[in-house]
Order: sequence, then structure tokens, then C-alpha cells
Amino acid sequence: MRLENSVIAITGGARGLGLAMAQLLGECGARLALLDTSADGIDLAVSELHEAGIEAHGFVANVADEASVVQAFGDIAASIGPVNGLVNNAGILRDGLLVKARDGKVEKTMSLSQWQQVIDVNLTGVFLCGREAAAQMIEAGNHGVIVNISSISRAGNIGQSNYSAAKAAVVALTSTWAGELARHGIRVGAVAPGFIETDMTASMRQDMLDKLTAGVPLRRLGQPEHIARSVAFIFENDYFTGRVIECDGGLRL
Repeated sequence: MRLENSVIAITGGARGLGLAMAQLLGECGARLALLDTSADGIDLAVSELHEAGIEAHGFVANVADEASVVQAFGDIAASIGPVNGLVNNAGILRDGLLVKARDGKVEKTMSLSQWQQVIDVNLTGVFLCGREAAAQMIEAGNHGVIVNISSISRAGNIGQSNYSAAKAAVVALTSTWAGELARHGIRVGAVAPGFIETDMTASMRQDMLDKLTAGVPLRRLGQPEHIARSVAFIFENDYFTGRVIECDGGLRL
């Protein structure tokens, strides 16, 4: 897919990995629609991209809410045109052990709220945005691309029952949609990042960060640009669909 003049929607696009993707795709000539929950964050991201000569538009949306997603994609089509591409990047963490116990006594369990919040954003949000984007692509006759952001945690990670389940399901959606949508000229791929240098890792204690890095064969954290380049590869490689790019420095959980 040619990125120049393509309308690309990015969820969670106002910061972190989403903003890094926006910067790289924008440098390739894409016209960006950034979806996020914070109007202030979106305004800041759009301003930053504009200063770099990148066309970007902001849309406040809660990916876990159907009406909000439908409205946002309708607004995108009305203001800058139907989408050619989508990056399902929005995600949250609500970590915790399934059951935390000491000396045979249960002290805490993962709450239904912890479970549901992550499933709602990280999985239902992918479903809703993917559905709206695919429908828009088909009706506009666009041979589009959907990129879903999974994680190495999809293989399972202690303290992340909710997150791991959602990220594994995202990969299942990727292969399912690739089969369903190929007849419409729509490709679907996924990227599974490892440990990436973000605001979250920057706030970690140095000893914890050192331990985390030591487990990566390349002995360093990935950069947001590494994930952005993986996303760009899926957009630009017209024979890539239904598969996952693992960008994790060789790490396997």
C-alpha cells in the first residue's frame, strides 16, 4: 500500500508508541487521524506533528464505547475522507495476580473490574475500530490495511491474566480478519512488541530496569521507532497478511 496521501487512523495516537507511529507514517506522506481519550493530549500531538510538516487531525474517542467509535470514524470520513489504514494501538494495563496468597491465606484477587477494563479497551476496542475501518474501506473501494498491536505477553505473563488474554485474542482476530477481508483487498497484520523504552519504563527504578534489560538477548530496550518501522513494513508490503511481526530483541517469555 502506498502511504502517500493515504488516510491512516491510529488509536492511542497522542503519545508513546502511537505518536511514534504517527511521526513515521506522516513522514512517508500519510494523512493522519489520531484517536485518543484526551483532547489536550491530541491537541499537543497534532501541533507537534504540524510543526514537523505532517498533516494530522485529532478525534476524541473511547475505543471501548461503540457509539464513540462509530462517531469518530464517521467524523474522520466526513472531514478528511474514508480511511485507507488503521493501527489498533490503544491499550491499558491493570496488572495483578489472579490470586495473591501468603501462608495458605488469600490476600487479594484480580477484580472483575481489572479484568473487564483491559478486555474492553485492548480487545473490544480492537474489534470495534477494526469493524468500522473495514466497513469504510469496503464501501469506499479502498484496498486498505489494518495493523493490530499485540505483545509478547500474548504467550502469557505472570500478573497479566487480563492483558495476556487480550493480546492473544488480538492475534486470533488478525488471522481471522485476514481470511475474511482478503476478498475485499484488505490486508491485516499484527506487531508484537517486547520491552520498549516508553514513559512507563522511564519511571521504573534503575535496578528493576537493569533486570528487565538483562533478560533481552540484545541487552537493551527497544525504541518506539522500532515498532513504528514494523508497522510501516506491514503497510508497505502488499504480500503480508495474517501474520505477526515480533519486534522484541529476541526475547521470548
